[in-house]
Amino acid sequence: MADLRLEVAERVATITLDRPDALNALTVPLKHELLAAFAAVATDAAVRAVVLTGAGRAFCAGQDLRERLEPDAAPLEVEIRERYNPIIIAMRRLEKPIVGAINGIAAGAGASLAFACDIRIASDGASFLLAFGRVGLIPDSGATWLLPRLVGSAKAAELALAGEPLSAADAERLGLVARVVPADTLVDAAQELAARLAAMAPRAIALTKRALDASWTATMEEQLELEATLQGIAGATADHAEGIAAFLEKRSPRFTGE
Repeated sequence: MADLRLEVAERVATITLDRPDALNALTVPLKHELLAAFAAVATDAAVRAVVLTGAGRAFCAGQDLRERLEPDAAPLEVEIRERYNPIIIAMRRLEKPIVGAINGIAAGAGASLAFACDIRIASDGASFLLAFGRVGLIPDSGATWLLPRLVGSAKAAELALAGEPLSAADAERLGLVARVVPADTLVDAAQELAARLAAMAPRAIALTKRALDASWTATMEEQLELEATLQGIAGATADHAEGIAAFLEKRSPRFTGE
């Protein structure tokens, strides 16, 4: 992959957007590579958690605007439906946790990629910016759905309409990121968290992701019923039996995903 690196080590897949000279701005090839990377980790039994980050000083600056000036550029509506939306859907449907290691600016669709991660850890120099309005566009790639649910409607409206940058510290205060760490420790912090997630019961992690996503639109009664259904599935797994055995034997569980 020319503009993206996919590395797997100790059950953690690290996906790195690798166009540092362009602040990892998204091009058609990079979008194809990113979607392919998520498809690959979805079917790789050796992968139990994913880290998504950017090379260099940016996480992702969003759409490469120079590409939009090319004569054969697809209409925006087509570009969003055929290239952006499938990536966000793949991320949210992935049955493995995604840790976003936000190493720098996450702007435009790059911010949307960050929002689509399950957990975000930011470097102290990171920031978020919905810069769509600066070029006469609206937030896309799931931003208008994800952001209000992450920070509340009032702050989401301010960020989307006024287009003001959000610092890492303010993102932590709002709950958009789980924590902020010094830039030189971000990689280690993200990998450590991903490793902890990878050591947990994979089926339980997948079902938990499903329950959390459903909670955004479900009633309390619907959510209680879903929890009962999913708990029944989790309770029938070999990993649940292993967890009970490990607890009684006072040892660490060895989850297999079965």
